[in-house]
Amino acid sequence: MDWITVLRSLQSDFINRILSGSLLHCQTEGQHSELSIISGERLNYLRNFCWQMAEKYKRVSPVRDVFTSFLKGKLGEEVVKERLAGFITEVDYEKRIGGDGNVDFTLSSNPLIGIEVKSRCGSIDTVKWSVTAEEVRKNTVIVCILIQEKVNEAQAEYHLVLAGFLPTKMIKLKTGRITFGIDQLLYGGGLSSYLQTFNSNLSSNYSSNYNPNSANNYHRDKIAIYQYISPATSNNSLNHNQTNKYEHEEDDLHNQPEELIQLYIQTGNDSFERGDYEAAIISYNGALKLSNNRNYPTTEIYYKIAIAKYQFGDYEGTIRDCLQIIQINQNHFKAYQRSGLARFQICDREGAIEDFSQAIRINPNDSFAYINRAYTRSQLGDKQGAIEDYTQAIKLNPNSHKLNNNTFNNDYLQNIFTKNNQETFKALIQITNQITEQIEEVIPDSTEAYKKRANSRYKTGDYEGAISDYTEALKTNTHNTESYFNRANARYEIGDKKGAIEDFSQVIKINPTDADAYLYRGHFRWELGDKQGAIEDLKKAVDLYHKQGNITEYRKTRELILDMEIEESLNILNF
Repeated sequence: MDWITVLRSLQSDFINRILSGSLLHCQTEGQHSELSIISGERLNYLRNFCWQMAEKYKRVSPVRDVFTSFLKGKLGEEVVKERLAGFITEVDYEKRIGGDGNVDFTLSSNPLIGIEVKSRCGSIDTVKWSVTAEEVRKNTVIVCILIQEKVNEAQAEYHLVLAGFLPTKMIKLKTGRITFGIDQLLYGGGLSSYLQTFNSNLSSNYSSNYNPNSANNYHRDKIAIYQYISPATSNNSLNHNQTNKYEHEEDDLHNQPEELIQLYIQTGNDSFERGDYEAAIISYNGALKLSNNRNYPTTEIYYKIAIAKYQFGDYEGTIRDCLQIIQINQNHFKAYQRSGLARFQICDREGAIEDFSQAIRINPNDSFAYINRAYTRSQLGDKQGAIEDYTQAIKLNPNSHKLNNNTFNNDYLQNIFTKNNQETFKALIQITNQITEQIEEVIPDSTEAYKKRANSRYKTGDYEGAISDYTEALKTNTHNTESYFNRANARYEIGDKKGAIEDFSQVIKINPTDADAYLYRGHFRWELGDKQGAIEDLKKAVDLYHKQGNITEYRKTRELILDMEIEESLNILNF
């Protein structure tokens, strides 16, 4: 009898015990339990997190809907965290654009093994879970949680059932979505043992119970790794050509740990080139973990991670990784440069200047370090310091390509010079048109810096400060709909509903298909008494949501229009 048959048999018994209320309840972390109970301070912590996320993503859906959706997910994740304890690493929502990237956890010892948690409310007879082709591709296991209570902000206690799991290699899905019930899952008590098989060979220098000659072990790891190299590769099986291509490497791979490190690095490089920076970071971290275990040089791996995080927008993470590099090598020129760029992005101008100055100390012949420091100094009002740095950059690199006019221009340079050094200005202008067209890639965009600070100010309730920063960002990019949209919300928070409507009108002018802008403008028009304008906006939002396939918002907005029309008819009757 194979292990799948055993777990299916246990699942059948488990379903019967759910119906009779006889479930195993163990409160010890890391031990299997069919039932988990979450309440008290633990639940309050999850609620607070979900309210923060609801505020952050309130543009997508009404706040309470976002709160409920996040709480469902976090309750399920909490169960898996408790059952698997230190065996897994949680994905950080705050560091990912657009959520968790369809991966909730990875194995602590193998960051390429993804685990997705699906939480659903309902009765055992009708509850269904579903996964998409992308979730199947990115994860090794789908874990299903049954929430026995209705999820809302007032619920004091939740009884959560580990309903079972499915290895993604058992899911025959290449496109679309698939739905399954509890009777199709494997018994949750086998989850830890199943994941342990992926932990054994990539964790601690290939433990003694791992057989390098086993084709099953070898190909299982190849699938885990190469599913990240080619998005088209299914989790179910390797492409035939890929299998043949790498099959001959088996003996060398297990005898040469450095080759496995290089495999992770190459996987990360491929992901980086595709612009999939999240996958690149995961792969580079896999290389880093193996490197730390084998005294392999780590500075360049840290630097690859830092660059990927910078491209991804995780500037704080970039700075942390650069500091790790500097602790290992105090003369790592590129780490100071990258840290300075990241500090500029989070508006730490003084810190950026310190980093660029360290880079210049290490390599006084690099013109870009002077250009970066010059631009940062000019932002702080240090005109003379900026002039000196620009002049030194030109001396070092007089034969480079033309300066990017979107980043600097003659009018800007003339403004930082006084009448007493106009000759210097003229000479500088002649040469500045030769300094590198790559400058846009090297020097941070102040528009993004203002937007980032504005977002931070908004989160902390400094709406006036947020409005000021969004306004500055819009001066250099008048077609940035995100800045208009966010400024509108900030204006609404201080009671400037007319200003908010004006900003949403700008969003619509730039992007006439932004359904959210119509929805919000309609809300605010209604509050200001423009009933007809509000209904027109909401109907336009309904039309756009329908065309864009956003069925949830389509239905909600239709219901909102109906509620408004009913309210208006009642007001007429009362009058």
